[in-house]
Amino acid sequence: MSAPSREQLAAAPKVVLHDHLDGGLRAATLVELADEAGHELPRTDPDELAAWVQAAADSGSLELFLEPFSHTGAVLQTEHALQRVAREFVLDMAADGVVYAESRFAPELSTAGGLSMEQVIDAVLAGLRAGEAEAAAAGTPIRTGAIVCAMRQADRSLEAARLALSRRDAGVVGFDVAGPEIGFPASRHAEAFALLRAELLPFTIHAGEAVGPESVADALALGAQRIGHGVRVLEDVRAGDGVTNALGRVAAFVRDRQVPLEVCPRSNTQTGTSPSIAGHQVTALRDLGFTITLSSDDRLWTGTTLTDEMVLLAQEAGWRWEDFRQVTLDALDAAFLPEDVRQDLQRDVVLPGWAAPPS
Repeated sequence: MSAPSREQLAAAPKVVLHDHLDGGLRAATLVELADEAGHELPRTDPDELAAWVQAAADSGSLELFLEPFSHTGAVLQTEHALQRVAREFVLDMAADGVVYAESRFAPELSTAGGLSMEQVIDAVLAGLRAGEAEAAAAGTPIRTGAIVCAMRQADRSLEAARLALSRRDAGVVGFDVAGPEIGFPASRHAEAFALLRAELLPFTIHAGEAVGPESVADALALGAQRIGHGVRVLEDVRAGDGVTNALGRVAAFVRDRQVPLEVCPRSNTQTGTSPSIAGHQVTALRDLGFTITLSSDDRLWTGTTLTDEMVLLAQEAGWRWEDFRQVTLDALDAAFLPEDVRQDLQRDVVLPGWAAPPS
């Protein structure tokens, strides 16, 4: 069977679980918001700015990958800016054929201009709803949810968790901790995760990106239902007799319990987590029976959409239509959605859209 084409993948219904609001805004929007805020950017032409951000991202280091966020963070300090970027997130996802998307953001990063964390969350939720309405009117319906993040190097996770719980019926579907993984284990935020477990709000945790299987184990011990990135769990798999592989305890737990991994191929190559798309851990993990999902992470940084990520895997790692169909179904199954909504999306949208593989 031939590899699916870009057009076929673009038209197929997709699910995004791992996409950062402040990493995916349009370059033109960043330029306009910076002008409104009086913030100086390294480039003022949108194309040149996007190229600068992507060059910084191609550093091979997660720490350097994170540096340009100082510019996006500087402009996301008003309700207007947050609503606009959230609305555009929805429209950009819908334009890429995404039918369900979760947008994650850290409200504490948008309080320098005087907004409260509550106001930040409410502004993002308003933007998501506006984008959904506009996409539906344009004939490209999409459902979205918000994941509230805390920064793992800071100390506001309990506050953020309480606010996430307060907005769980208004569009917040889950929680996460993000930021520099090295030196800041997720267990530093055990109190926040204990509260979330007690109140039954699902959460994912960034792990297994800059740090190996021990970071994944830390996230699992806290009760994470999904793992953000997680691809370095492959380091806990040892070659066996040439036919089978020996899984360590962490890898066996993740595979045997089918803990979903939110894999973002292009950004992993930028941060040095993966050597290349052709050599990306995701293919080996797929072949070993791990539950894989695909996402675009920080679209301004990677210069990709989810369709682009799929095309890269098809062209460079030999992925086929059935592979993408399965990861889409797995992503929908892992989504922080009510079961009846999930079943409706699967029956009415996702399964029909992936029914006919290319000849």
